Amino acid sequence: MSDGMRVAEPTVLMVDDEKKVADAYALRLDDVADVTVAYSGEEALEAVDEGSAPDIVLLDRHMPAMSGDEVLTRIRERDLESRVVMVTAVDPDLDVLDMPFDDYLSKPVERSDLLAVVDQQCQVLAYELLGEYFRLESTRAVVESQAPDENASDGRIADLEAERSAIKERIRSLLPEAEQMLSTFDEIDRGGY
Repeated sequence: MSDGMRVAEPTVLMVDDEKKVADAYALRLDDVADVTVAYSGEEALEAVDEGSAPDIVLLDRHMPAMSGDEVLTRIRERDLESRVVMVTAVDPDLDVLDMPFDDYLSKPVERSDLLAVVDQQCQVLAYELLGEYFRLESTRAVVESQAPDENASDGRIADLEAERSAIKERIRSLLPEAEQMLSTFDEIDRGGY
């Protein structure tokens, strides 16, 4: 961690059709994040489809062929567990009221502001994932307390456990103090015994 960021190495997708601009912003994050660069909306969608969802997408609005607004809509349709920050020279208007972005930065963006928004959005994402983890853990604990032997062979329980574990690891990577919150939740007796 450096420059005041709490997250060790978030995954960031930088999307801008201007290669020099995209590369410059990626360079600003290079020592604190795992950055992938896409130079078009199509490349951005390919990048999110190919692997695990990035923690943060930094997205330009004004791009040829596929605008950042359209990319944003398609990312949201995919239900990715990612936060999207518009990083653009397009001055915001009332049209932003209907856009499902998580933050909006007007270019040019200073390195300190870029680091701050990435760190802040990673924390927000961690808390969102924490809610999902608690829901899954509660479900698992209740099912396990009611009939542990019957449920052991149910594939749905294995799927739930795999999803819960993956989310738990992602939370740990995004939120340094997560371990204490995760262990406190585990201490609650949901079986009623």
